[in-house]
Amino acid sequence: MLTGSYSPALVLISLLVAILASYTALDLTGRIATAKGRAVYLWMAGGALAMGCGVWSMHFIGMLAFSLPITLGYDIGITALSLLIAMLSSGFALWLVNQPRLPAWQLGFGALIMGAGISAMHYTGMAAMRMTPGIDYDPTLFAASLLIAVGASAAALWIAFNLRRNTPYVRLARGGAAVVMGVAIVGMHYTGMAAARFADGSFCGASVDGLSGSGLDNLVLVTTLAVLAIALLTSLLDARLEARTAVLADSLSLANQELTHLALHDTLTGLPNRTLLADRIQQAMQLVAEQGGCFALMFIDLDGFKPVNDAFGHHMGDQLLREVGLRLREDLRSQDTLARIGGDEFVLLVQLSQPDDALRLAERQVGLINQSFRVAEHDLNISASVGIALFPGNGATPQELLMNADAAMYHAKSMGKNGYSFFDVSMNTNARRQLQLLQDLRNAVDQQQLRLYYQPKFDALSGRAVGAEALLRWEHPQHGLLLPDKFIELAEKTGVIIAIGDWVLNEACRQMQVWFAQGYRDWRIAVNLSALQFCHAGLVTSVANALQRHQLPANSLTLEITETTAMSDADASMTVLQKLSEMGVDLSIDDFGTGYSSLMYLKRLPANELKIDRGFVRDLEHDSDDAAIVSAIVALGQALGLRIVAEGVETDMQQDFLTRLGCDSLQGYHLGHPLPPDTFMSAIVAKEQLTRPPFTQP
Repeated sequence: MLTGSYSPALVLISLLVAILASYTALDLTGRIATAKGRAVYLWMAGGALAMGCGVWSMHFIGMLAFSLPITLGYDIGITALSLLIAMLSSGFALWLVNQPRLPAWQLGFGALIMGAGISAMHYTGMAAMRMTPGIDYDPTLFAASLLIAVGASAAALWIAFNLRRNTPYVRLARGGAAVVMGVAIVGMHYTGMAAARFADGSFCGASVDGLSGSGLDNLVLVTTLAVLAIALLTSLLDARLEARTAVLADSLSLANQELTHLALHDTLTGLPNRTLLADRIQQAMQLVAEQGGCFALMFIDLDGFKPVNDAFGHHMGDQLLREVGLRLREDLRSQDTLARIGGDEFVLLVQLSQPDDALRLAERQVGLINQSFRVAEHDLNISASVGIALFPGNGATPQELLMNADAAMYHAKSMGKNGYSFFDVSMNTNARRQLQLLQDLRNAVDQQQLRLYYQPKFDALSGRAVGAEALLRWEHPQHGLLLPDKFIELAEKTGVIIAIGDWVLNEACRQMQVWFAQGYRDWRIAVNLSALQFCHAGLVTSVANALQRHQLPANSLTLEITETTAMSDADASMTVLQKLSEMGVDLSIDDFGTGYSSLMYLKRLPANELKIDRGFVRDLEHDSDDAAIVSAIVALGQALGLRIVAEGVETDMQQDFLTRLGCDSLQGYHLGHPLPPDTFMSAIVAKEQLTRPPFTQP
């Protein structure tokens, strides 16, 4: 028998190649498990190539490590066949471990197939030497090599299946598993080699025309390492790209969650908004339909919020809304929903055991809001009007329930506020009227239904007309001429006031330009600004455009802003008023004495005029306190160099008293009613003809 020997270096290299091939196979298994679509088949084909080359290379290097006292070679065709068997076995293994499940019977069957493939690859590679006489195999060692191949295959399949997902420390686990698998593969190979018996005088037929040479082992090694390295590097780079993609996907998912939250929640209070509330109502209706029971929808509107917002500024109002939301939310159960649907309006959706429970809950909500709120070291007191709609009974859709709860809330307000009201069908008439009125109001400007009436202002001493105040009217097609108290609050609440305000500015300036052309160059036209209009960013531009469009001197226009609005955010007001003042527009502080004045700010405001509220003028004859207040306002205005205008003059006595005090100009029903422009001038002429002699101080 011929006795063979092994090169220790090549044996060690074959072991390292087996370990590297095993690790590459495990890593590629992970790539295939996370791939989708066509990428699965591409990774599987590439994996079969890399793993097959690796296992075959280990076998071939092991063969090259073996030497006999004769020249050895390897048949090219048979060697190529052994490589093909290795790749097919590897491809089967990769396919098997990437199935959703790997039961014991499937693992055993797969181990037999893969073990047979590896054994076939090994013994086909041995046959590539074309030994004469043929190689004899020790039956025991031959059987042992087959068992080792099947056992190694079973272990490899089980390990690969369980390590295919990216889990913590998966690379370390794959490294340890690769060592075990590599040792098993090498063990099978060298057991098979040990089983081989070469008779004396044997001749290697492949040594003549087959693969041979001292550099062959290096060529195989370099080629195999290149294939394995490329496969492993590609897998690692793909894993890193996948990890980055996963991070990006997580970021996008988080961003989508945040966007969804923003789309469904109020940004100020964090409570559900109208969209999410409608969905919750729909779910509650479905639950009642399936399981019975009932729920209440409570529409909560804050009484007295606007004065707080105007007096202390929007930042304080926002903080108060947050505090209201927190207080109401703390009183909720997990199955209830509190939403803010805009402004100072909240809606509470509560599951009820019976309808009568709604009364107790409504009383509790009113009581909670009645308690003082501590905001920025201020004790703020507000109340709530609550409208209640019940389901089933008060609506068939979320929108109808909300509308009916809103109608009930308005009824609670009309009954004196700070209370609650259950919806009644009769309330629908008013609610629908309000809704229709809003729809009509949105079209009023485009359909030229708005009108300006003008109330004259007169010089207190001479009785001569010095201008007029523009007062808005709405010529409604069905309801006739409507005064501002019927629609201004609705316009401010919905933001329509901005468009209406722009129309008023333009129309007043147009009319003033007509009077200006008629020779009344010393007149001023006064226009009231709403709080929302004053806070609008485009106010200064709108005023400038109106003056330019009608070629009107800026000092012919007086803008009236309430004291409360001017003081709500004094610093911001100062900026807007300063810009208007620099344009040359006159500024008047309207309803002076009724708000929350700060003399420190008042003296800094670039105002030209103070307007005494009609509430003080009305009771001048009967209330000494009102007379004292008016006297103080006049004295204050004169000290600050401001013109003093008194409105609401309705008697001779009031006119005489205000003139004696030193008011510059007066207006009121006693002097002239608001009139449309076509009759305004004739009334002024008639007034001038009948006016009494100027008042002369004693």
